[in-house]
This record gives sequence, C-alpha cells and structure tokens, in this order.
Amino acid sequence: MANTETTDWKADLRERGYRLTPQRQLVLEAVDTLDHATPDEILGQVRKTASGVNISTVYRTLELLEELGLVSHAHLGHGAPTYHLAGRHHHLHLVCRDCDRITETDTEIAAPLVERLRERYGFDTDLKHFAIFGRCADCTAKRAEAQS
Repeated sequence: MANTETTDWKADLRERGYRLTPQRQLVLEAVDTLDHATPDEILGQVRKTASGVNISTVYRTLELLEELGLVSHAHLGHGAPTYHLAGRHHHLHLVCRDCDRITETDTEIAAPLVERLRERYGFDTDLKHFAIFGRCADCTAKRAEAQS
C-alpha cells in the first residue's frame, strides 16, 4: 500500500475529529487490498497482521468508516454486504449468478435509465450501491457449449 494513502486516511479522519487507530488502519488497508470484501474476508486479512482483532471490531470500524465516507458497501447477493473504498469512482456491479464474479462498469452506461427514471417518476437514483445480476460472458459461453 502506498504511504500517501495512509496519510490521506489520517488527514480524512483528523478533519472529521477522529484518529487513525491501528484497527482503523488495518481495516482500511484490508478493504483497499481486497477491493470488494465481506466483513469476514476483511477480518481474515486483518488477522494476518493482528490476530487479536474480532469480528465485532471489524463491523464497528466499517460502520464508522462508512459514516465518515471512507468506505462504501453494496449488497451483491444473499450474503453479507461487500465493502470497498469510497474514494473510488462510482460504478455498477455486474454479478454473475453462476461463478459469483463481480465486474465493475462505469455508471455512465446506465445514464439512459437514470434519465428515464427522473423524467417518468421524478426519481433521482443512487447508483453507488447498484448491482445487476445475470451471467458473465464466460459462464454464458460454457452454458451454450453444454447445451449444444
């Protein structure tokens, strides 16, 4: 992890009246390393460095970091939410129901849908937590091959 990111996290937390505690740093580093990760996956990564950290610490830390705008979560299926750094660009999650692969795509691809929802219903969408479920190209090809 780059040292500038740690410095940015320190500055972001200080601006909001918080310190970058070792637990917060470990959770932020885990989220950064794992990209889209559940709290259990984050705990596993954190425990590589600090074996004494428990799941409730991870949940409390993620909750605070989300309130502070440093991490964001998305529900990408029936399981636990996944977390990623909030400073990244907004994106849609394309979730394969067969292999569970998650592909990110720019929210601009959904611009026609967003505009139509606004025009028809006066509804402003928040796509930063948006997931579309279906089948990825590889699984679609495997399925077609199996059916032929």
